[in-house]
Amino acid sequence: MSYSDLPDLSKGNSAILFSRTLGDAENETFQAYGNIPMGASHHKNRLFITIPRRRPGVPATLNVIDLSKVARGDRSPPLKAYPTYPINELQPQYVPDLRRLVSVYRTRVDVCERLWFVDTGMLEYPDNRQQIQRPQIWIIDLKRDQLVQRYTIPESIVREGVGMASITVDVEPTDCEGAYAYLPDLAANAIHVYSLRDNDMWSFNHSSFAYDRNRSTFNVAGQRFEWDDGVFSIALGQNDTVARSKLVYYHPMASTTEFGTFTSVLQNKRIAQSGFYDGLFESLGERGPNTQSTMHYYDARTGVVFYAEVNRNAIGCWNTNQIFDASNHATVHLDNRELIYPTDLTSDSEGTLWVLTNNLPVWIYSRLNESDYNYRLWRQDPTVAIRGTKCDNAP
Repeated sequence: MSYSDLPDLSKGNSAILFSRTLGDAENETFQAYGNIPMGASHHKNRLFITIPRRRPGVPATLNVIDLSKVARGDRSPPLKAYPTYPINELQPQYVPDLRRLVSVYRTRVDVCERLWFVDTGMLEYPDNRQQIQRPQIWIIDLKRDQLVQRYTIPESIVREGVGMASITVDVEPTDCEGAYAYLPDLAANAIHVYSLRDNDMWSFNHSSFAYDRNRSTFNVAGQRFEWDDGVFSIALGQNDTVARSKLVYYHPMASTTEFGTFTSVLQNKRIAQSGFYDGLFESLGERGPNTQSTMHYYDARTGVVFYAEVNRNAIGCWNTNQIFDASNHATVHLDNRELIYPTDLTSDSEGTLWVLTNNLPVWIYSRLNESDYNYRLWRQDPTVAIRGTKCDNAP
């Protein structure tokens, strides 16, 4: 099952394009190699691409590509700072400014056409790692391209923002103000919960949020390394009639085990504050060997959970109508050349799956071939993706 790929984001790093160059932030000049895309969300012919500031020389951490303006055959469309360039520009001498973005990993678009993301507020430069400002949750109305809400995460929730690399939004189209955001924290082994209506936040800590020491070894594109990333991705499942809430699937990245809870648990601040919730987070089972995953997503139309499997250069699947067992998991697509390190997996309002791959381990531990395509976007209809696999054969 092959995904149909879009134009690649860049041919080599020297070909990453921006609408303008970096401003006058101290010690900052554009450096192509430092710009590695980490997240991608699609909404109504626009692609939102994030480039966290893990190395110097990033003009904009949040970018957009207007697909309607991409010339046919253009495999490296330019990135335009979103919502504006000044909002993405670092202040001179890295002076904190909560009206500006420092570093964004992944975004999500909700059913109310709002773009959600976390600005970690941190520069992760190898020789100059620093928390410039408090991490924040941003919500932007995509119909007007205007800020809806900006919530500064207090130090009582988290000391640094670097562990919040993804966000999952839980909202009904009939109650946009009743939205919740779930933020897995891979560094603090926590799940943070934000209530838009209450403009409040609380956290859960549980042993299942931590990485598995026996699954911490990775071997990707010839790079062998060990990571200790804890809880990484949260996927919202089907409504459970008994629990009267949605199922919640989650996993650490350095793990091959999937876990579950309910939205009614996460949304209850009293439960979080009580600390007595050990039995409310449970293991569902093992996905199988080498199935360490970054992001995953539940598709309501097919009842299938899709996994971005970084240790296999693959997209995996499991039909939730089947027992959670390694034998019931399948591979949607595997490509050891062009699907190296699927870093993000999302779905748009039309139900199309989007996958971003970026060769991250090679970028970190070796050197990317700058004359080759290193970053790719893939898209596919879920029903087409699972065709011919056991994920399509559930009762």
